[in-house]
Amino acid sequence: MAVFKGFPQDTLPFLGELKANNNKAWFNENKPRYEALVREPALAFIESMSDGLTEISPHFRAIAKKVGGSLMRVYRDTRFANDKTPYKTNIGIQFRHELGKDVHAPGFYLHIEPDGCFIGAGIWHPESKTLGQIRSFMDDNPAAWNKAVKAAAFAKQFTLEGESLKRPPRGFTVDHPLIDDLKRKDFIAIKSIDAEAIHSPRFTQSVLKDFRRTDAFMRYLCTAINVNY
Repeated sequence: MAVFKGFPQDTLPFLGELKANNNKAWFNENKPRYEALVREPALAFIESMSDGLTEISPHFRAIAKKVGGSLMRVYRDTRFANDKTPYKTNIGIQFRHELGKDVHAPGFYLHIEPDGCFIGAGIWHPESKTLGQIRSFMDDNPAAWNKAVKAAAFAKQFTLEGESLKRPPRGFTVDHPLIDDLKRKDFIAIKSIDAEAIHSPRFTQSVLKDFRRTDAFMRYLCTAINVNY
């Protein structure tokens, strides 16, 4: 595996070109550029994250594989989508929990795209059973939730985003102190980052530092769904 030296300066322009030419013929013709500007540096980045991620939590995995690892596939699943363009125009990297098999598992996330780069942590679109566990745990442990999401290092850098219910979930009243958070369908924390940062050889250390800021939040979610952190 190559040593990570930062994503090349041409990575974001290439993703912009892919967005403007999102078809199989163009992608096949430019596959060597995809390998050099996207996949190879992404895999080197994932490899560079391994030791530091283990220090944060030994239960999350940095898997530097072309298929089936931390790098998300470039091919879009268009079966049920109105948008039939075949390729994703961003780099998505998810460091999933060892027990997770898909993007709905607890994880740390990096998103690279010309329109915006960001770091994420949490659980996206949890299944109903998992969602129920989180809500029940929040109801039983409200003080720990508030402490996790209002901690200065976290609150100054990250915002909670994602979809929410319009009405309180079953079993909870509209006047519950945590009703806005209980209505969430996603429990994800997002921090926007400067696109220029991805080109630095110290990008790994920067991302790990941000992941550490989500420690209490991630620990809370893992405890809520009974998985080790």
